[in-house]
Amino acid sequence: MSVDQQLIRQAADALWEADRTCTPIAPIRELLGTSTDLDVGYAVQEINAQRSLDLGRKVSGRKIGVTSKAVQQQIGVDQPDYGTLYVDTEYGDGVEIPASRLIQPRAEGEVALVVGRELDHAPHSFGQVMRAIEYALPSIEVVDSRIENWQISIVDTIGDNASCGVYVLGSRPVPLSAFDIRTVPMAMSVNGAVASEGTGAACLGNPLHAATWLADVLCERGIPLQPGDVLMTGALGPMKDLATGDEVDLDFGPLGRVTTKLVDE
Repeated sequence: MSVDQQLIRQAADALWEADRTCTPIAPIRELLGTSTDLDVGYAVQEINAQRSLDLGRKVSGRKIGVTSKAVQQQIGVDQPDYGTLYVDTEYGDGVEIPASRLIQPRAEGEVALVVGRELDHAPHSFGQVMRAIEYALPSIEVVDSRIENWQISIVDTIGDNASCGVYVLGSRPVPLSAFDIRTVPMAMSVNGAVASEGTGAACLGNPLHAATWLADVLCERGIPLQPGDVLMTGALGPMKDLATGDEVDLDFGPLGRVTTKLVDE
């Protein structure tokens, strides 16, 4: 990472202000002079993560982004990333989301996993990660971007906390033994019309592969997954733009359903 620390701070400041005012900004890669250096993106992300913690926000888990080939094609990146989830960005099934807290929201259908034991000894085996998962939930991630018109590179989205917005969790926990996570179907309807479809295999071949990748990466960065952490494992189909008033309904077959609506406050 050879980018000047002052530029990294400036990029973090710009994203922070964009989030505070719900006003998108130009891609930060233009300021940083790189669109591919992941360490630069995470340096930006970590500044604002620490700001959030200093303000008293509580971490609820982590998200994995850009795991679906369809989403990679939509936003022009070719590898996963991760961001931090906060308690104030989590909604329960059926709860309405205020549109005012988002800039340019898009909905994704994902399998959420809840960690039951610490994952702090990388590299982790597939079996170790599977044993550490307490249960799964159907979920909606409403991703958002502080970058104008979603014109993002991997550095832009990583710096922007992996384009985190808010997320919605289903209310019926399901153990991994009760369904096939790799073949679980996902059908997302917006206002009654099918908007996106996929299966668990769209997420790096299996959402547990995504979880394993995340567990290892977070250990490398000194922030291992903890019991109770929610993992948003990545989209199972293309994202769908949302507008105020849109009703979102996701059906995951044996994993269950989850719904929300984007509303004026």
